[in-house]
Amino acid sequence: MSHDTLPVTATPPDLTGDLAADAVALASFAAAHEDVLAGVPPEPGRDPGARQVTASSVAAVRTLRREFLARHADAVYDTLTANRTRRVRLPELVFAAAERYPGLTPTRERLATDLARVQAERDGLEIDQGIFCGAILRSPTAGRHLIDTMLRPTERALELADRFAATGLVELASVVVERHGYGTHVTFRNADCLNAEDNRLIGDLETAVDLALLDDRTRVGVLRGGEVDHPRYRGRRVFSAGINLKHLRDGRISFVDFLLGRELGYVHKILRGLLTGPDHGAWTDRTVQKPWVAAVDSFAIGGGMQLLLVVDRVIAEDDAYFSLPAADEGIVPGLGNLRLTRLVGGRLARQMILGGRRIQATDPQARLVCDDVVALAGMADAIERAVRELSAPAVAANRLMLTLAEEPVDSYREYLAEFAVAQAARAYRDDVLANVERWRGEA
Repeated sequence: MSHDTLPVTATPPDLTGDLAADAVALASFAAAHEDVLAGVPPEPGRDPGARQVTASSVAAVRTLRREFLARHADAVYDTLTANRTRRVRLPELVFAAAERYPGLTPTRERLATDLARVQAERDGLEIDQGIFCGAILRSPTAGRHLIDTMLRPTERALELADRFAATGLVELASVVVERHGYGTHVTFRNADCLNAEDNRLIGDLETAVDLALLDDRTRVGVLRGGEVDHPRYRGRRVFSAGINLKHLRDGRISFVDFLLGRELGYVHKILRGLLTGPDHGAWTDRTVQKPWVAAVDSFAIGGGMQLLLVVDRVIAEDDAYFSLPAADEGIVPGLGNLRLTRLVGGRLARQMILGGRRIQATDPQARLVCDDVVALAGMADAIERAVRELSAPAVAANRLMLTLAEEPVDSYREYLAEFAVAQAARAYRDDVLANVERWRGEA
């Protein structure tokens, strides 16, 4: 079928408010949309006419998805979680939605086909995942339940917890977790890419954070980058280069597992603690809270700097720097927009996020980002001192109360709901795709 014979995209049907009837209407309309996509070649082989037809069809079905979720987000979530009696983590939730409500989110198979292509040649099905996640998080009931679910320990951490308790050491593919006294050191070792974050590192970091929080002998967590292989920094420690841009270029950065999953997963666990208690009762009775130290060697860029906004003590090497290069990358810097202003003020936050300003550890403004600036030779002693000072029994309770005051759960939830939609869409905007091609040329 050529694009000249493709049907004109129909107006979305009116929804009635009845979940079952509206689900049938959505499934039928989305199936017609899939027929349209089946009639055109994948990118980059589409001519302008095929692109216009595809864009019109995609826009129409997304309009219907948004309306369906505006009416039924809570009911859908309750169905998928057995009225919130089951804890379904985000990756499973989005695919369960695709099976139970056809057309609401892309199926596992359909998404896999799209993700097999580089970012610039995809149909952008992750945008539909973002619409779904945003609607669930926007609901105070469903959103809070999902947030609680994502604060639970992962299965892999539970399987490794006894080994770590006994030996004080677990080595994962891209992270080493090692207990030293009262401190558990979580060391990034994505050495070939300046400790940049990718799907594997995000998964390993969540396991590592869980292990530190579950361990009875650990009082303080320590984040630090390991030595890297890059010619300019070979043999030196680097904290983090942020998102792995080559993986983004190649389509290997997942929206659910990375762009949204890191915020609901290990980053949020560092900030708010691990949820281990029953569903009812005070937050203090349900969570395991521990203070965290970040030791910054060389630089903390993008997602690396975002980590500094959720820890309790930042120690920086005296030639290190910090940046949030969102303006250059074209995407939203995680929850940096929510948290940075609180630490550095609105004017400097705008200079960093909108203008790409870099802060050196020796700049006066760096005192708003880090607590101690030391020479490389003094880093180990500074980390040990921070662990000792933060090991006091009342620290964990007081940091919990500070977090509740500074970032209430509902403020976090409401921001994350908008972030889910905005970040998924941003990843497929023309300026980001142009950057993707630039990164391809620089690889």
